[in-house]
Amino acid sequence: MEACNRFGVTVEQLRSLVAEGLRAGGDWCDLYFEDTSYHDLLLRDGVVGSGGYHVDYGCGIRVLKGEKTGYAYAESTDLPSLLQAARAAGAIANGAEAAVASGNRATLGIVRGRTAKRWGPKDVSGGWLPCSDAAIARYYDEQMPWEEAETAGFIPFLQRIEAGIRARDSRVLKVVAILSYSVSDILMYNSLGELTSDHRPLGSISVQVIFRQGERTENNTVSRSLRMGAEFVNDAVLEDLVSRAVDGMDARFEARRPKGGQMPVVMGAGASGILLHEAMGHAFEADFNRKGQSIFSGRMGQRICRPGINILDDATVPASRGACNYDDEGVPGQKTYMVTDGVLTSYLHDRISAHFYGVAPTGNGRRESFRYNPIPRMRATYMESGPDGTREDLIASVKRGIYVDQFANGQVKIGEGDFTFFVKSGFLIEGGRLTMPVKDINIIGNGPQALADIQAVAGDLRIDEGTWTCGKEQSVAVSCGIPSVLIGNLTVGGE
Repeated sequence: MEACNRFGVTVEQLRSLVAEGLRAGGDWCDLYFEDTSYHDLLLRDGVVGSGGYHVDYGCGIRVLKGEKTGYAYAESTDLPSLLQAARAAGAIANGAEAAVASGNRATLGIVRGRTAKRWGPKDVSGGWLPCSDAAIARYYDEQMPWEEAETAGFIPFLQRIEAGIRARDSRVLKVVAILSYSVSDILMYNSLGELTSDHRPLGSISVQVIFRQGERTENNTVSRSLRMGAEFVNDAVLEDLVSRAVDGMDARFEARRPKGGQMPVVMGAGASGILLHEAMGHAFEADFNRKGQSIFSGRMGQRICRPGINILDDATVPASRGACNYDDEGVPGQKTYMVTDGVLTSYLHDRISAHFYGVAPTGNGRRESFRYNPIPRMRATYMESGPDGTREDLIASVKRGIYVDQFANGQVKIGEGDFTFFVKSGFLIEGGRLTMPVKDINIIGNGPQALADIQAVAGDLRIDEGTWTCGKEQSVAVSCGIPSVLIGNLTVGGE
């Protein structure tokens, strides 16, 4: 297998490493090899003055024993280092105080969780039998491999972005653009004998623009990120970034802070999906529910919103930043309906939570790198289009409220479901029409209550392609999206 050659290991050695991890009495062992290269270029004041390159290489080894998880990693894939990490993980899982000497050959970590069953491949529902042998679909690829591209060749592209933005708006004061890309080769093996590999490209461009009009300044940030090769750097992406960077700036300078209070809120399609991700998606992750920390704990099979609403977490959106051919436990990428026709039908599972609940894993075991233990994480989270017409139809149904199309920073309490989001861009709705641009307001609510109070869903789903990154102990690339949605009552923090 080509991936084995990349890491200098054989299948026989993988088996021996798993055996070593289980030698002290563990119930499960898996290996996660990673070779990732990162590149970036930064343009400021018309000049690409800095760039970066680094490599992340190593292997993480996990051993499960009853309620304990032992995790160790090595920053080398020579057999002695890997054996040392396997022994360390096994010793941690079995409660040993001092597994191995610390050092740069193997660095140790420990994670303790709560379970209600012992590990072991007892039956299919337990989640520990091999995955299906069916052919695995690929949701991303490289037409032009990043490794074959000349990094210096991207400099004119960044300069064209700045020139295009300045040509469209005379108020531009400063442009900062960052092009980054990474390529990850992953090899996974576990005690069930499953051997999987994945090649993961990711390209990203982020552009921040500062505008000045008289004594006032405003800023706008736009981005694009897709799992593809160097073909990502093209004229269509450039045009999209330039257009979105300058769109709506007249309204930004005119925007005022409205009177606050309880009112209907129409969320625009696309980037508003961040509220769905933060205020609701995290509460569907199975580790929070398994530990009783989520507002949705114990509510499986219950109606949580109106019929017709479907909420998904999807690894199969082609080229999406959140797409996964496999998750980081070797489970094939798949589409998971968390809410089906208004009823809670699935949590987001890694192998551990799937075994606890007696269901199949959903392919949501993800990690930041080989240095981290996998945990349930989202991929591309969105709500399907609904039957209630267009965005304009939703706006026309509101006598007085707020329309929001971009959120900024937010805070969410997973246990209670309470959230607060800062509105980056929006309008007052009066008499069914968009009127005054608004700014400096917060949207405040409760995730389950907001979900239950969705009154209309338009048919214009858009999955945003920005550089979304989710932080939950670790950082992973994700995507989010939503159609235009009318929520009947939220708190708007204004004057």
